[in-house]
Amino acid sequence: MTVTLADVAAHARVSPATVSRVLNGNYPVAASTRERVLRAVDDLDYVLNGPASSLAAATSDLVGILVNDIADPFFGIMAGAAQTEIGGPGDGSGRAGGEKLAVICNTGGSPERELTYLTLLQRQRAAAVILTGGAVEDPAHRAAMSAKLAKLADAGTRVVLCGRPPLPGSEAVVAALAFDNRGGGRRLTEHLLSLGHRRIAYAAGPLERTTTRHRLEGHHAAMRAAGLVGDEERLTVHGPYDRRSGYDATLELLRREPEVTAVVAANDTVALGASAAIRDRGLRIPEDISVAGFDDLPFSVDAVPALTTVRLPLFEAGARAGRLAMGKETPPPGGIATIAAELMVRGSTAPPRK
Repeated sequence: MTVTLADVAAHARVSPATVSRVLNGNYPVAASTRERVLRAVDDLDYVLNGPASSLAAATSDLVGILVNDIADPFFGIMAGAAQTEIGGPGDGSGRAGGEKLAVICNTGGSPERELTYLTLLQRQRAAAVILTGGAVEDPAHRAAMSAKLAKLADAGTRVVLCGRPPLPGSEAVVAALAFDNRGGGRRLTEHLLSLGHRRIAYAAGPLERTTTRHRLEGHHAAMRAAGLVGDEERLTVHGPYDRRSGYDATLELLRREPEVTAVVAANDTVALGASAAIRDRGLRIPEDISVAGFDDLPFSVDAVPALTTVRLPLFEAGARAGRLAMGKETPPPGGIATIAAELMVRGSTAPPRK
């Protein structure tokens, strides 16, 4: 049976006029109401018909780039690089002129907003969607994402993952460009171990993110190989990927274990907070405590001392994702490519004090 606009209104417990306003985007609607309507649209698989469908199809010059936090250079660099490749000839559309309008969708790390943006892009018949960064490790959300991406692909949208592992059982993705977070995490800790560090603390990212888990797995693998096991939980504190989190986590880690000689941070921004906490305790970097980050964001080399970190080729990955989304580059074999991580040794790490 065909789903009508009235069915969507009843499911969302709003008026048909409100549903129309949300779908047309021509009148302000409360964010909570908009999300409820879009969930109803998604639940019922409502499809515009007649002239409205033709209008929607005509907007397929749109490309959505989903990021967790556009203010974070990690996402800004990838999104900006993808935009450089969106547009121009050779996008695989078969039309004269391949210009596209790239729209940055900032989810704030919210799984619900991620799905909402995908629904909006589906309504607009987006030509392509690029999802950047790690995924939320929740079975219900993974299932919802797989279903949503399948709907997008069925409608002709090209889906590319950039810096995100592929979804199990999802054939809808054109390509998944996954960073070697495990390998990078392992090499970073091996570097500290080679300097003689044994009491290594970890200021980790959010517990529910794939990026957090993979980087921690690399760290733990290096520690196990060195025979250092048993203190993983006590020497790890989780928090957001921001400076304040690094500051608070490091103070807590030093409270738990005053003999820590090195702190590994979830990313370079967290490492800045960790460094500030260490200095506020009257300690020196790296003479008293070494600090290491991850990502090699632009400010890392200008920190004092320059930050030892793991370089991810963010611009190159974003640009490649843009080319794949536009059909300008052949997808990798099997649709999955692992992007190598490079250890960058700088002044923030040194042998531990005697």
